[in-house]
Amino acid sequence: MLREVRDGDLAVFFDQMNDPEAIRMAAFTAKDPSDREHFEAHWARIRQDPAVVMRTVVGGGGEDGEDGEDGEVMGHVAVFGPPEEREVTYWIGRAYWGRGVATAALRELLDIAPERPVHARAVADNVGSVRVLEKCGFVAAGRDRGFANGRGEEVDEVLLTLRA
Repeated sequence: MLREVRDGDLAVFFDQMNDPEAIRMAAFTAKDPSDREHFEAHWARIRQDPAVVMRTVVGGGGEDGEDGEDGEVMGHVAVFGPPEEREVTYWIGRAYWGRGVATAALRELLDIAPERPVHARAVADNVGSVRVLEKCGFVAAGRDRGFANGRGEEVDEVLLTLRA
């Protein structure tokens, strides 16, 4: 389930975005994810930008509890950028990986923000993230290479696009 980002969500996001394994998997992170001042300034900017569609992913309290407790902050998803260059991004707390949370959240976000085309990028070896994007209809459109702060080196990226 998605909802508007609340001030109280930011502390959870900060903790999730400082998980060493998650940083390595995401690769394209802030230069210093532990810099709270930079984190707060970044979030203040994007929350005020009307072109950014940002939502908090919250648990719905599924029968088996796998979907997280009702209202539990599981991560965030967003669409940003100018028309024709819109891009999706998401960050799901590691405790929720492999449960379909990212796929469900991204599908819901794409319903909220129906502009197409929309683009995405993922580190080539992050097969989980590439799979999430493919399940949501994205198709590989190319490859690139870029410096990843989360790994301290250049990495291969898969570029994906979702069209009408």
